[in-house]
This record gives sequence, C-alpha cells and structure tokens, in this order.
Amino acid sequence: MRKEELGHLGLAVLFCLLQVLVLNHIHLMRCATPLLCVYPAIIFQRNYPRWAILLWCFAIGLTVDIFSDTPGMAAASMTLTGFVQPTLMELFLPRDCDDNLHPSMNTMGTAKFCWFAFFLILLYCLCFFSLEAFSFFHLMSWITAVIGSTAVTFVLVVVIELTRLR
Repeated sequence: MRKEELGHLGLAVLFCLLQVLVLNHIHLMRCATPLLCVYPAIIFQRNYPRWAILLWCFAIGLTVDIFSDTPGMAAASMTLTGFVQPTLMELFLPRDCDDNLHPSMNTMGTAKFCWFAFFLILLYCLCFFSLEAFSFFHLMSWITAVIGSTAVTFVLVVVIELTRLR
C-alpha cells in the first residue's frame, strides 16, 4: 500500500469508529443525525481509480452497517456517493487543474468545495433515509430527517475542513 492509501485507510477507520460509537447516538431534535462517515468519500483525489473509490465506499458503508444495525443502507448510500463523486468533482474543477488534486477548501476554494460537499452529503442523506423509510407515508419525517442530517453533517464537514486549513 502506498502512503496515501494508508492515510485514507486510517481516516476511513477513524470516521467509521466515530460514526458507530458516537454519532449514531446523537439525534438532534429527534430528526437530525450527523452522518460523518460520508467525509472519506468526499476527499478522494482526482483521477483516483473509480473501482477503488467504489470499493472503499462500499467497505466504509458495510462497516457502518454491521455495527449500526442498518442492513445495507449505509453500504448502498456510500457506494452511490462514491460512484457520483468523481463526476461531480469534475463539475467544480477548472480543466487545467492538477490531475492528483485532493478536494479541500485550499485546493478548490471555499465556495466550490462547500457546494461539492453539500451535494454529496445531500445525495448520501437522500439515499440513506429513503432506504430507511422504504415508503413515503411519513413524508414530513423523511424530509426533516434528510434536511436536518444534511445540515448537521455539512456543518461538521466544514468545521473539519476549516481545522485542516490551519
């Protein structure tokens, strides 16, 4: 394994542990759960092999599923997020940027990174809570869960990125 892959493995393990041991037990106003396990999917570098992104995201999601009693919901949501991440990142990058660019506020700029992260987090939350509800009979609780969890997760990702800037 390369040094970069070991760093990503450590980050994935850290965020999986944080999600399973701490964040799954936080339910702000009974609707918003921070889903920070999506952060490793956001920061895959440009031109990282798509198959590897999908494998990493599936493994992260499966780990969260195993320890959170969410059968397949996190794995499916993370795999979808990993599938969309490279395409979405290309929309926010100029054509002449570095091939090995790591998405962050430093490299992409604050506004572009925030929009990029917001769309990936929203996609993850939409997929996750749609699979959890498996119906739209309780539409308002589904909408509040998606909006609340997206907002809380987005704020945490921005805070993490701001601490990385220093």
